[in-house]
Amino acid sequence: MREHGLSQSERAGVGAQSVVSEILSGKRQLNLRQVRWLAERFGVSIETFI
Repeated sequence: MREHGLSQSERAGVGAQSVVSEILSGKRQLNLRQVRWLAERFGVSIETFI
């Protein structure tokens, strides 16, 4: 996220800061909505995040 300049407000597409922290630490998995948002944001296939 940092490498792509993803701002705090843009991270809201994934979820609240606590949700993002849990995903990044491996405590929570991405859901389908989050996968779709990330794939669109980074211009990659959804399979990248599955």
